[in-house]
Formats: sequence, structure tokens, C-alpha cells
Amino acid sequence: MISVHSPEYESHKLRATVEASRDRHKLDQPIYMDNDFAFWNGLGNRYWPSFHLVDRAGRVRLSAVGEMHENTARADSFETALKALLDEPPPRSS
Repeated sequence: MISVHSPEYESHKLRATVEASRDRHKLDQPIYMDNDFAFWNGLGNRYWPSFHLVDRAGRVRLSAVGEMHENTARADSFETALKALLDEPPPRSS
């Protein structure tokens, strides 16, 4: 699992700013810096924050926009979907 950070403000393009936020929120997954908005545009994002679960084949399986907080029904449903994706077998090679 990775996080993708697309900066909303100019100061959010700085790795140190992102790392400070990561530490404050106790995140431990890698964070991809999307300063040129390549990933953002590829997904057709329009809102901060946005959440996407992408399967091993690269398909977006679930998306949501807006804040998501731990121990809420919304976060629980995302966690359930994530666990289901992790349990799926890898896609077959052609």
C-alpha cells in the first residue's frame, strides 16, 4: 500500500512538509510525491482528499472523496474492501 500526495498548496510540494505530516499522523506506508499531478490527472481527481483502492491489475475498485476518519463506518468499509483486495490472487500473466 502506498499513499499518493498531490499538493493542494505550493508549500505542500516540499518533501519535508509531507514527511512532517506523515509523522504527525503516524503513517508508515511509502508516499509518492505527485507534484506534477500525473497520477491525480490519470485518475480524474477533482477533490482533496480523494481515496482510491487500486487492485493488482491497476483497476480502481473503490473511490471516495472527503475526509475519512478512523473507526467510522466509511473508514471501516474501506478497510474491509482493502482486506478483500489483499486476499485476491495476483492477476494471471498472458
